[in-house]
Amino acid sequence: MSKHDINIKRSWKPGTMIYPLPAVLVTCGLSVEDSNMLTVAWVGTINTDPAMCYISVRPERYSYGIIKENMEFTINLTTADMARQTDWAGVKSGRDYDKWSETGLTPVPGVMVRSPYINESPLSIECRVESIVPLGSHHMFIAKVVNVLADERFIDPETDSFDLGRAGLLNYTHGHYYSQGEELGRFGFSVKKKKVTK
Repeated sequence: MSKHDINIKRSWKPGTMIYPLPAVLVTCGLSVEDSNMLTVAWVGTINTDPAMCYISVRPERYSYGIIKENMEFTINLTTADMARQTDWAGVKSGRDYDKWSETGLTPVPGVMVRSPYINESPLSIECRVESIVPLGSHHMFIAKVVNVLADERFIDPETDSFDLGRAGLLNYTHGHYYSQGEELGRFGFSVKKKKVTK
């Protein structure tokens, strides 16, 4: 390999540069009437069995205290159609606004947790907090998934499989929102044997 084949890279200051991430709306509270939502991008899966995930939230956020007190929350995936509401819920505080009325999103009572989920979300993940890890600017809420609510519009009635790719999910990359792009392959496509036609 010649030096002309190597991309030139510059050392950059350490920072949060793992992108893209899902831009989710996290709902919390004891009921529909006593609830709030906040936008979170520091979110992810951490275990399969049992199913576990995390969200990282700044302690000064209004929802931080609600989640810490109740030890549960719901992660609501968002779509391109929800981009404006998702951004608005992230820059405005529940201390000052009723985010449900301001965004026009619809709260629905939770099934396995008390916090509501968002009707417009294609997938809502109900979670119970197992532990809170203070990390500095953010505290990580490590949680067990206790229920998943999937929009019937994206479930194939013949195979009973859920196709999130059709939902038009919203992504967040370094301060910008993007709709999901075209599918490039399915898990394992790189090693799948080609069918031999006779």
